[in-house]
Amino acid sequence: MIEAVFYKNSNGIYTGFQIKGHAGFDRYGKDILCAAVSTLSISTINSIETFTDDIFESGSKEGFLYLKFKSRASEKAILLLNSLHLGLQNLSEDYNKKWKKYIIVKVKEV
Repeated sequence: MIEAVFYKNSNGIYTGFQIKGHAGFDRYGKDILCAAVSTLSISTINSIETFTDDIFESGSKEGFLYLKFKSRASEKAILLLNSLHLGLQNLSEDYNKKWKKYIIVKVKEV
């Protein structure tokens, strides 16, 4: 199962996110849900890097990806993260079944 956690401060501003795990929707190399999550999340990080002046750190390894802002996220970055959050939430609603969870999306206050 994939767990996506978006971190927000007490004012509701994103401070970062992390995504870990594998969906298990299909076998390795054929899992369209894992591919969708990877595409959305990597594209978001690349877009924040390209289209904003935000300073952040990010990293990845097998089954794990994160982004953490070093200062307050800009309006552009917030819009991009809202888009990622919406996309992952939509995948969760479309692919999760009553008897099987493939992706869970959470928000945690930090």
